[in-house]
Amino acid sequence: MFLTPRQFFNLAKCSYKAWSDDYASSMGAAIAFYTVFSIAPLLIIVIAVAGLIWGQDAVRGEVIQQLGGLVGQDGAESVQALIRSADKPTQGITATIISVIILIVGATRVFAELQSALDRIWQVPASAKVGGWWRMLRARLLSLGLVLGLGFLLLVSLAVSTGLAALGNSMLGLFPGWEVLMQGLNALASLFISTILFALIFKYMPQASIAWRDVFIGALVTAVLFEVGKVLIGLYVGKSSTISSLTAAGSLVVVLIWVYYAAQVFLLGAEFTWFYANHHGSRRVMSGQAGENAQVGGDIDQD
Repeated sequence: MFLTPRQFFNLAKCSYKAWSDDYASSMGAAIAFYTVFSIAPLLIIVIAVAGLIWGQDAVRGEVIQQLGGLVGQDGAESVQALIRSADKPTQGITATIISVIILIVGATRVFAELQSALDRIWQVPASAKVGGWWRMLRARLLSLGLVLGLGFLLLVSLAVSTGLAALGNSMLGLFPGWEVLMQGLNALASLFISTILFALIFKYMPQASIAWRDVFIGALVTAVLFEVGKVLIGLYVGKSSTISSLTAAGSLVVVLIWVYYAAQVFLLGAEFTWFYANHHGSRRVMSGQAGENAQVGGDIDQD
């Protein structure tokens, strides 16, 4: 359903309050910490998947270029150094198997942390959580699936970027403002891919049943915040004299700042999805006993 401006404002207000009450800043710090250690193995797998079609060198170059737009050239080079370090060839079958296992565990660790945060936001009771080895295996398999999905989305992103670049070159100078139009199309493509990614995570990571229509609303809001932050942080990195004076090691701080912001946006989007589902979406019907929800978001208009 469509939201009126007042309903959207109330949802945003309650989402922010829940974000604060759930100590999202601390959860985001944990996610950012694990992401820094997972980013190299994660990108290695993503590059390998997308590289099956486009070639690893082309994909790696595109990834580093995109990272440069997010965290600056120094930050992108630091990440590239991490990838090179983690992707050194090993000798022997045993060493290769161990390296692959470590790579997969490292790449999926951050998604396990995301699942824990989402379970808390969606108030998944302890009795409903899968425990023991099966829970860990389920989380890892889901995480690996999402990592492979990231590779596919990167593939789609590269295809779209290539198509738009070819279109732009063929119609360059056709009419005034063509470059602005192409930038807008690129932004829309990026927003679409981000929405799909967040929707997949919101849908499959928490141990709760969530309708797709609820997921896509929250994913779109999250993607918009993510894209806005990408532009603002990119401008800050490009203009800040403090950032430009950082050493290669210090540039990892920029990566950490960006990842921390992305984690906060992700958690705020998850809170928004929860409130939308429980007050306007599929869970509104389920919550005839909405007393618990009303305690937190009682001021949200239902219609």
